[in-house]
Amino acid sequence: METLLQQIINGLSLGAIYALIALGYTMVYGVLRLINFAHGDVYMLGAFSGYYLAHALGLDGNPSVPGAIVVTIGAMAICAVVGMLIERFAYKPVRHHPRLTALITAIGVSLLLEYGGQVVFGATPRFFPQMIESRTYALGGVQITNQNLLIILVAVVVMFGLEFIVHRTRIGKAMRATSYNLQVAKLMGINTDRVIAFTFALGSALAAAGGVLVALAIPRIDPLMGLMTGLKAFVAAVLGGIGSIPGAMVGGVLIGLMETGLSATAYSTYRDAVAFGVLILILVVRPAGIFGSTAVEKV
Repeated sequence: METLLQQIINGLSLGAIYALIALGYTMVYGVLRLINFAHGDVYMLGAFSGYYLAHALGLDGNPSVPGAIVVTIGAMAICAVVGMLIERFAYKPVRHHPRLTALITAIGVSLLLEYGGQVVFGATPRFFPQMIESRTYALGGVQITNQNLLIILVAVVVMFGLEFIVHRTRIGKAMRATSYNLQVAKLMGINTDRVIAFTFALGSALAAAGGVLVALAIPRIDPLMGLMTGLKAFVAAVLGGIGSIPGAMVGGVLIGLMETGLSATAYSTYRDAVAFGVLILILVVRPAGIFGSTAVEKV
């Protein structure tokens, strides 16, 4: 039986994974008011990009921290380009259509990436090379691997980094203006197409980083790996308040803690249902989420 502290550590590790992906949902929604359901599949592409780059660099069986950094940056660059292509060819043409059209398009892109991935990569699971030598740290009966510790640290750094970009940089100011009113931002001279493309690129790069980091900790990857993880990350974003960067982090951690806590009980088979139960509850009780606020629109 796991101790409570060990469950919390495991929950934080799992929650950090959801938080990394939820940040991408939050960024895109914050600017376009669009739920990018393909985001979880970009996370899958990040893992596969890292897989092929690691083999190309000969890191399979030869752990190397500099090599792992190169692979992660390479996967982020690939997925940033993929994110911009998705926005340009799938979402931009329907940007001024009803939101339902964009939502259906997002679902279509998600399915295309999932089953296209099965055609390109094959349906058989692959095992990600261990680019960093695995180590387990124990303190006071609590154990954590260096991969899980890395995931938590990266998630925290990314959150503060995004907060800095959004609130302290010129592109961040443009993102906030575009989020507030797209048409007015255009009239103010902001290149909204460039801002939106940057948002998709940054969100997709973060998903790729999450894919590589998770593959280090859980080395089994397959073309459908982003389906359930992406949905849970979406729930985390809604729980924290979609559009809020700290909310995505808090929501991810809470979902991770709830799943881990349930896994230690006799109801462990229902762990995947927790996120969707939380989604229903939060939509009924507080649709804006923990950090969200309900805006009143004048008509």
